Amino acid sequence: MNDWNVGIANAIEYIEENLTGEIDVAEAARRAFVSSFYFQKIFSVLCGFTVTEYIRNRRLTLAAQELCSADAKVIDVALKYGYHSPDSFTKAFAAFHGVGPSAAKKYGNSLKSFAPLKIKLTLEGSTMLEYRIVEKAQFTVMGKRRRFRCETSYGKIPEFWREYLESGDKTVCGMYGVCMDNDGDAFDYYIADNYLPWNDVPEGFETKVIPAGTWAVFPCRGALPKALQEVNTKIWSEWLPSCKAYRLSGNYNIEMYNAPCENPEDDYSEIWIPIEKVK
Repeated sequence: MNDWNVGIANAIEYIEENLTGEIDVAEAARRAFVSSFYFQKIFSVLCGFTVTEYIRNRRLTLAAQELCSADAKVIDVALKYGYHSPDSFTKAFAAFHGVGPSAAKKYGNSLKSFAPLKIKLTLEGSTMLEYRIVEKAQFTVMGKRRRFRCETSYGKIPEFWREYLESGDKTVCGMYGVCMDNDGDAFDYYIADNYLPWNDVPEGFETKVIPAGTWAVFPCRGALPKALQEVNTKIWSEWLPSCKAYRLSGNYNIEMYNAPCENPEDDYSEIWIPIEKVK
């Protein structure tokens, strides 16, 4: 994690070098020194768009440049940039550029360009981020699970919470929001409570063991989800790149919620990130 900037730069370089071929997000993550789960999460927070969106926008940018500057066939360019049919390429191209690929070959049409990312070190005003390092024993949660794709999770997870809370189901109250990596591109999210082993697990609910380990715990004070999102952004953009003593450990993280206060500005929650000491 000491080479954070170098790692992210290596990941971007890998993506750029393989825009006309297969891109393995797990390989990009390996070059950034983190898991695929965390790489996609951090990328989205830092950049404001997902890895998938970045790759798609870069490919469509290069495809337009190629159509404008060379006597290339639309189907050849489509295949070159990962589209297996002219229709899918045309739809994606038109959604991005506002005109179809055939129109892009003509002079005078306005096209869009999505530049490659560059790592730039900037100095900004220091901000305070409260945290503590704690050791936690293994524990088990029980919750309602749903699988999410990384690129759509920010919008879909609040919908999941709203749907569950409005259902009136009191099986779990929602003490935790638990993210567990599934395959790098998708992850399981649990609305969960601590599991009491003498109780049955109702249909539609599951248990999950959270391993013992070291956690960085970040308090979040204020109305949700704004307070949680602000701290989350600072974790990935400020705390993690500057942290020399610890690195990420495990493909999961937890949101812990206290009961809501009468005044939303008094609400308290936490983000738990599993870590390990850098040897």
